[in-house]
Amino acid sequence: MNPAEPVRSTPAPAGVTGRLTEPESGSLSRMQRRLEAEAYRPGLWGWILPGMITLFAGILRIRDLATPHLLMFDETYYAKDAYALMLAGYELVWPEDADDSWLAGEPQPTGEGGYVVHPPLGKWLIALGLRVFGTESAFGWRISGALAGTLAVLLIALIAQRMFRSVFLGAFAGILTAIEGHHLVMSRVGLLDIFMMLFCLAAFGALLLDRYSGRRRLAAWAVDPGAEGHRAGGPWLGVRPFRLLAAVLLGAAVAVKLSALAFLAVFGIMVILWDLQARRLAGIERWARSGMLKDALPAVVTVLPLAASTYLASWSGWLATQGGWGRQWHLSHPAEGLARLVPDPLRSLWNYHVSATDFHQGLSSGHDYASTPWTWPFMGRPVSMHYDSVSAGETYAQTGETCAAETCSSAVLDLANPLIWWSGLIALILVTLLWAGRRDWRYGAILSGFVAGHLVWLLFPDRTTFFFYAISYHPFLILALTAIAALVLRVGTAAQRPGGTQRPAATIVAARQRNTVILLCFVMLCVAVSVFFLPLWTAELIPYEQWRMRIWIDSWL
Repeated sequence: MNPAEPVRSTPAPAGVTGRLTEPESGSLSRMQRRLEAEAYRPGLWGWILPGMITLFAGILRIRDLATPHLLMFDETYYAKDAYALMLAGYELVWPEDADDSWLAGEPQPTGEGGYVVHPPLGKWLIALGLRVFGTESAFGWRISGALAGTLAVLLIALIAQRMFRSVFLGAFAGILTAIEGHHLVMSRVGLLDIFMMLFCLAAFGALLLDRYSGRRRLAAWAVDPGAEGHRAGGPWLGVRPFRLLAAVLLGAAVAVKLSALAFLAVFGIMVILWDLQARRLAGIERWARSGMLKDALPAVVTVLPLAASTYLASWSGWLATQGGWGRQWHLSHPAEGLARLVPDPLRSLWNYHVSATDFHQGLSSGHDYASTPWTWPFMGRPVSMHYDSVSAGETYAQTGETCAAETCSSAVLDLANPLIWWSGLIALILVTLLWAGRRDWRYGAILSGFVAGHLVWLLFPDRTTFFFYAISYHPFLILALTAIAALVLRVGTAAQRPGGTQRPAATIVAARQRNTVILLCFVMLCVAVSVFFLPLWTAELIPYEQWRMRIWIDSWL
């Protein structure tokens, strides 16, 4: 296997190759050529390398996961909410000194239903870890997030490999994700955002599989001489299982945080555009009308109800019990008119969501670590999840280490790897320019994730937001870097020079080797930067001067 080779062709799907005849080979052969160019089989290394990278990522995320044994940042809400869900099926109110009893291994919630503004699924996932490992160790309320982050590394490696048809580029995306600090920290804390990111990424992967599957089926139909309406309306492609899977995953993402609704909307637009382009390539005369009626409309009537049902299922604990906050709202607000057709528990749930929406829209209270979305691409204000210090000769209770310097520090700072993050910003800009010039669907797909995860927050300039929200578009920043890496691999490898002369085979091989070395050097430099910042991501006890040396910008304090 040549790791620098980004494309490997395989035979076209059965029923496509050899079926075209001249004079109908124009637009149909164009689609056939596209399918043949996009076909890819990774071979054994396409599974071994992602598996090895995922194992490495898991070690980074699980090693010393219980340190510090504290409720860091919003863990104080989500870990306790997860425990309450196990007890009652809904969130409960906790007394003011609940953190102390929690850390002592004696959680004591009240029996009163608690008002929360995030859906339950992410907290149910945290509860799985608590069920297995208990509250005696922070490992219990962090392990689910660590596993979610590890699985995300595997997904990004496989998705990049398939999009760019290269085992090497898939490994490139996987290793950058595995070592990136923002991803690492969010995988090692008991917050919700890592779960939302995982479900959105998995949905994106399912939509990619749906794209490839749908185009193959459309091409097979297009070359069938007996197909009815051969050039007019085109076929209905039947049940699309990967699209239905994406609906479930997007519903699950929304069931973690409501901000995932942006991904549902943006990805919906993206796949409609994919369908329209596929029908146009297949030579269907009324491709726009056909695409809207036979692709878009069936998607709306299947995907949205399935996503909504998945979301509603996450509230089953609240619906099946009586004590949750607002659960009995319908008793004091009798239904009128058509509202009487809606079951009372669902009316109460609707009122709950109205209240939560008002809360989100009005959330503008100040916070020391709040940051506007404009600053996220520059990493202007990362969130300090934990900071502690001890003096010389003192033993740090969290690790049992003794401070050997004048002052020592332990920190968990949600700081991205600067080289990866800032290079990713440049890559996103380049991908935007390339998409505008080339209209490559892969560039548009990458930008769709960035739009849903980042730009949508610009619509709410007054809302209190935090840098860790940016984890939702983290995979697409990595894919942008991978897209640029794919272009780097191709530099000087074309069979013909711009002037039309042939390049010698030895020159092409040398160019591929040179380009591969360049990318490997970039990866190694990223690894070195991550090693440097690792103590700030994992609560390692280090001398204060070493901690301060890693704070490059005052806004990181």
